[in-house]
Amino acid sequence: MYLSQCVKRAAQVSGNQPASKFGSRTTTWNQFKSRIQCLAGGMQQLGLSLGDRAAVLSLNSNRYLELFFAIPWAGAVVVPINIRLAAPEILFTLNDSETELLVVDDAFAQMLPALEGKMNTVKNIIFAGEGETPKGCINYEELIAKSKPVEDAERGGDDIAGLFYTGGTTGRSKGVMLTHDNLVSNALNVTPFMKFDETSVYLHVAPMFHLADCASTFALTMAAGTHTFLPKFDPQETLQIIQDKDVSVCLLVPTMVNMLVNFPDIGNYDMSSLKTILYGASPMPEAVLLRAMELFPNCEFKQGYGMTETSPVMTFLDSKYHVTEGPNSGKLKSAGCAAYGVEILVVDENDKELPRGEVGEVIARGPNVMQGYWKMPEVTAETLRNGWMHTGDMAYMDDEGFIYIVDRNKDMIISGGENVYSTETEQAVYQHSAVQECAVIGIPHKEWGELVHAVVVFKPGQTATEDELKAHCASLIAGFKCPRSWEFRAEPLPMSGAGKILKTELRAPYWGDKNKGVN
Repeated sequence: MYLSQCVKRAAQVSGNQPASKFGSRTTTWNQFKSRIQCLAGGMQQLGLSLGDRAAVLSLNSNRYLELFFAIPWAGAVVVPINIRLAAPEILFTLNDSETELLVVDDAFAQMLPALEGKMNTVKNIIFAGEGETPKGCINYEELIAKSKPVEDAERGGDDIAGLFYTGGTTGRSKGVMLTHDNLVSNALNVTPFMKFDETSVYLHVAPMFHLADCASTFALTMAAGTHTFLPKFDPQETLQIIQDKDVSVCLLVPTMVNMLVNFPDIGNYDMSSLKTILYGASPMPEAVLLRAMELFPNCEFKQGYGMTETSPVMTFLDSKYHVTEGPNSGKLKSAGCAAYGVEILVVDENDKELPRGEVGEVIARGPNVMQGYWKMPEVTAETLRNGWMHTGDMAYMDDEGFIYIVDRNKDMIISGGENVYSTETEQAVYQHSAVQECAVIGIPHKEWGELVHAVVVFKPGQTATEDELKAHCASLIAGFKCPRSWEFRAEPLPMSGAGKILKTELRAPYWGDKNKGVN
């Protein structure tokens, strides 16, 4: 299987139907195919070869969609960069992936001076924005216009299609190697579950670098539907574009759903075109879900659970289980059942399957599971031991195969749909000269699900204010990884016999009245 099959089929069966609508630009599937053929040719002329990495640092747009297919069409590997990262983190991603070609838009062209002279392997920068092309960059539209179309490189199967960077307990971001088979098998799962077809109009409002949105990127293309875009989420603009573009389906992270249902003027917009909302990327508070179901009574709600390493979907919770009464009730708090072709087990520390109802680690295997972590063979071997993807999520499975997430690896916090690994944040805090000890934990938060909270002990005779520590962290890591609340202690942090900080004790006051360790 290979990603370009999706485009070839769409052009073949719906060539004159709209592939994408962004602002005043509408592109048919025939035009879409022609554009990515020329774009791929242009990138090859710039020296992009088979297996080379091409990174994209951009807000949502029709050009981002084209790049997702033009890069593999050229035989290269796409590296979508998290738009919320700080400059040092972006630089790490570019250098670790050995990226040769970088694509930026208006929002990130201004970051180029901070990266100049520090990118070890980047040879060319393409500007895919709307404004004036920065000095030294290649204009996206001009490259397409002057380049001849090329034949599909037909990379597929076990060839790497994308490197998707995710945080890690090792204190550094890891490049998840997803193959063509991984991404296409996931799309084959998502397409029937979401009932995508040529009449579907999908809104990219979640960030397109994120696998949660990518799941629909490839699935909707496979179904020859229509892509629409918002550069970034805003509740009013989201409601407006759903009304104006007759959007029928979208993916929203729970924080977005919460902001929409609490938007004061939501009743002033015509939402009749919206038929399906898929939510995922972080746990959904039940109260928010029930409110959304009340506000959108004619809309089907569906959940997907997964992770970057599984392309991303492992389980689905169908709309028929989004009810509070009847034979299908009682499943709203679950993450659903295994997707087609995916095996899910709940196991003990020896990878032995546990009886139904007992809590253990969720492990998975199937054609959706990653090839491994880029240049990290030891971590890959540990994560994929015994042939199974070890998620770090703790859950139980009921007698009908539904899994219920009750906790996760304590080093990870999910805030507003973004994964925050506490070790990354701790390393940033520790770089402040006044800090002696630090522990970062997730605490419950009504709007964001979880809040990044830091507990700090200063060195004798030294101190710092919250504002000073916030500014310090913001210079090193992305804003969403920075602590939003702080606690300063005079006494040393609690330690285990092995000398590890006991985060369970630090978390206890905040989670004591909860029946699970995620929010």
